[in-house]
Amino acid sequence: MLDSTESCRRPRSDLDAPVMRSLLLLMYGAALRTYEALCLTIGDVDLPGAVLTIRDSKFFKTRLVPIGPKTVQALAEYASRRDASPRHPATPFFVGRNAKPVTIYTFERAFQQIRLHAALHRDGGPRCQPRLHDLRHTSAVHRLTMWYREGKDVQKLLPQLSVYMGHARLTATQTYLTMTSELLHEASLRFERYATREVSND
Repeated sequence: MLDSTESCRRPRSDLDAPVMRSLLLLMYGAALRTYEALCLTIGDVDLPGAVLTIRDSKFFKTRLVPIGPKTVQALAEYASRRDASPRHPATPFFVGRNAKPVTIYTFERAFQQIRLHAALHRDGGPRCQPRLHDLRHTSAVHRLTMWYREGKDVQKLLPQLSVYMGHARLTATQTYLTMTSELLHEASLRFERYATREVSND
């Protein structure tokens, strides 16, 4: 999908390739809602501190979202391509070809172009096709899978994931945790190690 952002270099595409690539990486890397990514201003993106300020999210709360080095690098590369002139902190971080804020409609249209170019398809008709919001789901599931692999206490960390994603309740986060084959495999390995240890202790 990231390789297909190069298709955005065509004159008729809705967004430039660097904008699209950095947006996709950000939404996955920070598990953001679509409008949270698009509403970021220059003042909200602290690259040296590796943290984003998400203002007035779904539950009308502001939260700080730490981001990893790869996400920082992606945003820094995009920022370096922008106009180097001084910008007000309230200036939108992501802008389209017309130097205006990127709208959700424009972003979704560009994503559809990329999805078709990358031949990403699911059975079930138009309503079942991959969505931008699925990046947030994927981010949550991959984080959970990684915790299992690292031997972390997943139940203890789930509330932290919930706060990171901006959820008011843990049940809201749990709806994102689709049981993929990879996640099921890691969870099964964890249970197998636990069961083996219990038998050994007996």
